[in-house]
Amino acid sequence: MSSSAIRRSDVLYTAVATAENGRDGRVATEDGTLDLVVNPPKEMGGSGSGTNPEQLFAAGYSACFQGALAVVARQEKADVTGSTVTARVGIGRNDDGFGIIVEISAVIPNVDAATGRALLEKAHRVCPYSKATRGNITVTLG
Repeated sequence: MSSSAIRRSDVLYTAVATAENGRDGRVATEDGTLDLVVNPPKEMGGSGSGTNPEQLFAAGYSACFQGALAVVARQEKADVTGSTVTARVGIGRNDDGFGIIVEISAVIPNVDAATGRALLEKAHRVCPYSKATRGNITVTLG
């Protein structure tokens, strides 16, 4: 186990979600707080009438990254009040079938551009989603 891996005994929370019929069905969490119809987007030949895994991943990644940004901002004594983080998740064909790419951008109104960029880079190093995807998918900071 690498030094950055957590032990099962150290897990604070586990989210549980179940999918029915894959990309053209339904996803729901065990506690019922999330229960959504999923459909492929029109760009992939679907109806686009429900959400899709890429939107769900973008939502989770942006929320997690925003939390990491707040953590590093506290450490750096930077004001990220009113900031927003946007994750753009793209899906497309690759040599193995399909793959995803992610672009993370932020609006941080109370810091200059250089400070904002430094905060983004530090948040990218500590964000659990960034750690989980590092070396597996292309993630750019915009």
